[in-house]
Amino acid sequence: MRLLLTGILHLLAGIGILTAQNIVKPDEPMSPLQTKYAGKIVFLNAQYPIEQLTEDKFLTAFEFKEGSTLDARLFLKNSLTNYLHELNSSLTAEQLLKNGNFQFTFYVDGKSIYTENLNTGAGTSKGKNQWITLRIPLISPTNEDSWGRYLWSRFYYANGGEDAVFGGKHLLKIEIRPYIKTDSGIKTGTIIAEGQIHFEQPAIQLTEKQIAIQPIETGSGWSISNDGFDKRLIKELNTRILQKRFKEITSVAVIKNGKLLLEEYFNGTNRKSLHDTRSVGKSFASTMTGIAIQEGYLKNENQSLSQFYNLKDYSNYTASKDSIKIKDLLTMSSSFEGSDQDWNSPGNEENMYPTDNWVKFALDLPIDKNKKNAKQWDYFTAGVVVIGDILNQKVPQGLESYADKKLFKPLEITHYQWQYTPQKVANTAGGLGLETLGLAKYGQLYQNKGKWKGKQLLSSSWVKKTFTNYFPEDQNLSGYGYLFWREKFEIEGKSYEAYLCSGNGGNKVYIFQNLPLVIVLTSTAYNQPYAHKQASQIVTNYLLPAVLNSKTH
Repeated sequence: MRLLLTGILHLLAGIGILTAQNIVKPDEPMSPLQTKYAGKIVFLNAQYPIEQLTEDKFLTAFEFKEGSTLDARLFLKNSLTNYLHELNSSLTAEQLLKNGNFQFTFYVDGKSIYTENLNTGAGTSKGKNQWITLRIPLISPTNEDSWGRYLWSRFYYANGGEDAVFGGKHLLKIEIRPYIKTDSGIKTGTIIAEGQIHFEQPAIQLTEKQIAIQPIETGSGWSISNDGFDKRLIKELNTRILQKRFKEITSVAVIKNGKLLLEEYFNGTNRKSLHDTRSVGKSFASTMTGIAIQEGYLKNENQSLSQFYNLKDYSNYTASKDSIKIKDLLTMSSSFEGSDQDWNSPGNEENMYPTDNWVKFALDLPIDKNKKNAKQWDYFTAGVVVIGDILNQKVPQGLESYADKKLFKPLEITHYQWQYTPQKVANTAGGLGLETLGLAKYGQLYQNKGKWKGKQLLSSSWVKKTFTNYFPEDQNLSGYGYLFWREKFEIEGKSYEAYLCSGNGGNKVYIFQNLPLVIVLTSTAYNQPYAHKQASQIVTNYLLPAVLNSKTH
């Protein structure tokens, strides 16, 4: 009898129902299917409740096309918290969930493509403590808001998954392990679930005419460059864009030595299209600040906010607010408790937009006591709105008129469109609509160190200040100047530095520092995890090599 009981206990422990090591009590299996497939991932083409799930619904093959659904159902022998407890038995359940989660590894045809330690905030505490089955929506035609969909997007669109499975039949495999952060790094456990499926994404067939380099039409206002470039690479780029392997790209333009080298449009756009480049518009606030300073409407960027506002009239006043400078807003390093990177921040831009006064929203914010004397970079859109408001106060006839007179008309940019704050002030937070070649003119102004057609529109000293990295010790930031980003590209062992305007969706204006080159990319991949990464890939793998290999025609 004792032997029989011992055997039963071992059996129960083996399927995760009973173990002396558990720190929390997991759910019990609701069906024989859960027990049979414990430790497995199965794939489905629809969302099925667990009680309706049968083996005949499991997929062995999947074709990825428009409107497809791919769900993964994860069956576990134990709950995640208990697996984490096996990695560190000294922590409480709450501490385990603060420091660990699932690790996903994606393989294609036996090759590891992408591994992600899922953010510790993904999933609920209840689910991690109790659940032994999870539904993970990977591909959803309704863009279901789920960490599973974003996980898939990072694998597929941003980290090589699409290239690995493109244009044929492949074996996709997923392995899941528990991981936990420790003082010495990441510790992972053994595989707790795995599954595989035959995956196919047919290639979109294109003709030579479709992928051909688009001829540059006359009337652009630019001289056309006669320099050579690697046309093979540009055709490959066009192919990827048209096959939607680079997604929602609307235009590409390259200016070399002040002349138009390449001009391409996609997805229904043309030379006259206005592009909503989102936070690219923030850089224009920096430009107008520089012009206002050189014309004497502002003294300098070291003026404090207290010289423009009675800060005591706003909420959460402390004396430290008086020392916040325009420069702190230009470099995204003010001490306001505002962070667009933190959804819980009171100054997150999404909290600003519904209010009826965005400047008041910003100036009402408390000081963040954890920020180090305005030395810590933290992306803060509301601060740029304040810059726009200061300019609107100080320049003749307001910011919109002043920008038209001092920037857009001299650059011969006549077709553009501002968005506005609730106070009807030109919105420096972003959303300024411009044509591709208008963006190229703006980039070339900086490439020319502030000159346009022989006239100094913007002082070269301001351009130098703008193109200075004020955060060289920040390991998480490639660099940031006066509302311009810094990025480096590695091509065949050489490094090429650029400062750039950057906006949601992957919109970019790159101004290279050691090359006579301006590159414009516009895209509508708003809020997509691949947007900025694919822009960098386009420059690194196609545009820069094509231009550098100028002997190839």
